[in-house]
Amino acid sequence: MTFIAAPARLSTADSQFEAQFKARLHWSADTDAAIEQRVADILADVQQRGDAAVLEYTARFDGLTAPDMQALELTQSELKAAFDAIPAKQRDALQAAAKRVRSYHEAQKKSCGESWSYRDEDGTLLGQKVTPLDRVGIYVPGGKAAYPSSVLMNAIPAHVAGVGEIIMVVPTPKGEKNLLVLAAAYVAGVTRAFTIGGAQAVAALAYGTATIPAVHKITGPGNAYVAAAKRRVFGTVGIDMIAGPSEILVLADGSTPPDWVAMDLFSQAEHDELAQSILLCPDAAYLDLVQASIDRLLPEMPRAEIIAKSLTGRGALILTRNMEEACEISNRIAPEHLEVSSREHQRWEPLLKHAGAIFLGAYTSESLGDYCAGPNHVLPTSGTARFSSPLGVYDFQKRSSLIEVSEAGAQVLGVIAAELAYGEGLQAHARAAEMRLK
Repeated sequence: MTFIAAPARLSTADSQFEAQFKARLHWSADTDAAIEQRVADILADVQQRGDAAVLEYTARFDGLTAPDMQALELTQSELKAAFDAIPAKQRDALQAAAKRVRSYHEAQKKSCGESWSYRDEDGTLLGQKVTPLDRVGIYVPGGKAAYPSSVLMNAIPAHVAGVGEIIMVVPTPKGEKNLLVLAAAYVAGVTRAFTIGGAQAVAALAYGTATIPAVHKITGPGNAYVAAAKRRVFGTVGIDMIAGPSEILVLADGSTPPDWVAMDLFSQAEHDELAQSILLCPDAAYLDLVQASIDRLLPEMPRAEIIAKSLTGRGALILTRNMEEACEISNRIAPEHLEVSSREHQRWEPLLKHAGAIFLGAYTSESLGDYCAGPNHVLPTSGTARFSSPLGVYDFQKRSSLIEVSEAGAQVLGVIAAELAYGEGLQAHARAAEMRLK
């Protein structure tokens, strides 16, 4: 079967560019009403019936029947056995990736995750106390594909942050367990793991059951049902984000081999038909070369049909006036993954403000960041990089303000607080401050 990938060819010099550009970027985050209602019913049922409901939905949706929840829990010895059972090359790769991811997040913790305090001139202590969450849940997809990298990227920063318990849920349709996922859980330090998925797993983590303890935050990707469930339980627990389709934006000056760029565009397009791959370049001849590479390389891809639909439906090769304009457009898009495939990537990086992760230079393929470079691959999508950040140690910590007012400090602050409190009509606030005055 022959597949044709025809990304839109746009030019910023075209009078219709703005309309064409907006149409290509458009993606509706509206959820299906039927999915929303089904998820609401599942959440309410699990909240009411606990383990019994989770067992029922696991049998119905995953084809996995178990007598009780204990039968769906993976023991530490099973995780260790999975690690021992995978090929040595996979063990080595897991451990090497985990080491890099852990090192990066340890550095991140030192830069932003430590408590601090100081005393002002009157002896009052002010500061911030940073403490880890007690228990978190990580959702790992396990339906159409298995993602051991997601285990590392969610569990390791939680572990580095000092989270007491990390509860993993992963669906295993018909009981088929992926050894690499279980091995990753062992390497990453997952505390407990359950072979459940879908909205029922999110509900169990959020509300708790007789077997699964309620967590304080849920992270990790999932399908539309998982996303809808996370949205609904937010407030009862924290969540990382509601992720949209995966995205890559490549800024190229024409110096990178076109096959490399074509494959980088494929790397996101192969996720699903709604994934978006865009190339911005001021060289029209180079765009032609990349299209030729796409045409030649596509038949080699096992997921050629998905790639073709993604590139044709949402992909674009955009001719810009110059690299400065390409950077401006990139900031408007605020992509999940941003590659600067240029000889002068250090020149363009300061112009780039909004992206989940920025990959600098022709040798820095986005796929390295997905697996083993070190920074987290859980990134904001759909333009949310304008105001949100990659998953990190800080997502598994909370901050408490520290205030210790000295007697001398109370004489100064009390007068200020009382004046403002009277202005707000809150007499008790004012009196409480005044009682400390000499």
